[in-house]
Amino acid sequence: MDDDLDQALDVVGPRLRALRRQRDITLADLSATTGISVSTLSRLESGTRRPSLGLLLPLARAHGVTLDELVGAPPTGDPRIHLRPVTHHGMTMVPLTRRAGGIQAYKLVIPSGSRRREPDLQTHEGYEWLYVLNGRLRIVLGERDLTLSPGEAAEFDTRVPHWFGAADAEPVEFLSLFGTQGERAHVRARPRMEDPPEQPSRH
Repeated sequence: MDDDLDQALDVVGPRLRALRRQRDITLADLSATTGISVSTLSRLESGTRRPSLGLLLPLARAHGVTLDELVGAPPTGDPRIHLRPVTHHGMTMVPLTRRAGGIQAYKLVIPSGSRRREPDLQTHEGYEWLYVLNGRLRIVLGERDLTLSPGEAAEFDTRVPHWFGAADAEPVEFLSLFGTQGERAHVRARPRMEDPPEQPSRH
């Protein structure tokens, strides 16, 4: 499993460089779009910097590809969906959408016994919506430190410094919807039909 992950991450750099050159943009242009520094982008493309989920998400969005296309293209000619999980710092991300652009959906899993890490807040362009399925999720959003339980959700502008991880030693499973700046998930429901007003009684 570790060998497969290493091989997947080894090809990320060349793919990032090829995608950028295909779009004929500079590292400075890409930095302005993603909020990732030019030096970090250069190290990612050269393979001297290991990619993290926080870096891959805005890069996939900027290049108009899905996350699994960055870490390993799925087989062609097969109608079945091949989901390629990505694991980093003990967190596993499974892409649930295949189309490039628009809102992207992911399932994230933090296994039990994960070592509690000091929050490493990051910022990038976009908007994110989280929904906890199981366990308790800790979210640090700017100066706020929140804990979400199953059935609870949060949404935020990813330009605000943020980080999320397990609130305790128990496993956490949650869904993430990630969209471009200004693109938000909307829940629509049919309004309840109001009861007709009572007619005054006639005597």
